[in-house]
Amino acid sequence: MPELTVTSEIYDEYDYKTEITASTEGNIVSVFPFLLPKCKAEVIFDEDNDLDVERPVKEIIKIEHSSKTEIALVGLQVWRGALLLGDLLVHLGINGQLKGKNILELGAGTGLTSVVASIYANKVVCTDIELGGILHLIKLNIKYNSRIVKSDIKVMPLDFTKAWSRELTKEIQETDIILAADVIYDDDVTAAFVTTVQRILNLNPPKELYVVLEKRYVFTIEHMDSVAPCYETFLALLDKVKTGSSHSTWTVQQLPLDFPKYFMYERVKDLVLWKITSKCNK
Repeated sequence: MPELTVTSEIYDEYDYKTEITASTEGNIVSVFPFLLPKCKAEVIFDEDNDLDVERPVKEIIKIEHSSKTEIALVGLQVWRGALLLGDLLVHLGINGQLKGKNILELGAGTGLTSVVASIYANKVVCTDIELGGILHLIKLNIKYNSRIVKSDIKVMPLDFTKAWSRELTKEIQETDIILAADVIYDDDVTAAFVTTVQRILNLNPPKELYVVLEKRYVFTIEHMDSVAPCYETFLALLDKVKTGSSHSTWTVQQLPLDFPKYFMYERVKDLVLWKITSKCNK
């Protein structure tokens, strides 16, 4: 029986496609437009000494990706959560909250979110499992967007089920902010992700994690209703570990999606944003 393939919903919402030839047969190259406002700290006056109110610059991020994949290779596509996380990063960035910060992205997929983070951060470490050529694809997409990348982006393998290298451990120790979008699609992956998050947050705290998920519903006979099983698994595991750390305490909160939308996509009601902060015990 052939492996089931899936396609990201965003490809039907807007026409992101280009005529650019992809580097790999079967891939496509899409352009994701977004608005890039000036940082609020940047106050500019015109020649008459009047405040110069500039409109946001229209920018694009060019991404090579697959149009459909097997479940195990969904990271080769662009999903709605990456664009919501991109919105958040622009919002934090223009308010100066990413200045001087070292950022780590987990399960980065095509690297779109890490490219946005690089506009504002001190350093970005972009990670994913080495499967299906995904790390090569991330490096390619960073090159595509070199014009807007402002900080160093290091691409490194990180498998939620395996030990970290010495180099990766050093990078994680120096991390201030962790990002993850659309990494919840299987119970085993979810459990491994939560375990990884626990290790990272407890390593040289304080650290902040922003994780974006989209609840994906299925109808089950057991519940006689539509449920989001992977999301429920995530919440259950999170609740289990957030109070069980001997090294740090966690603050867990679901954030409202009331910040501006800079990317073009549908911000559906099933998108959720969680912020988890680890603090040192005193």
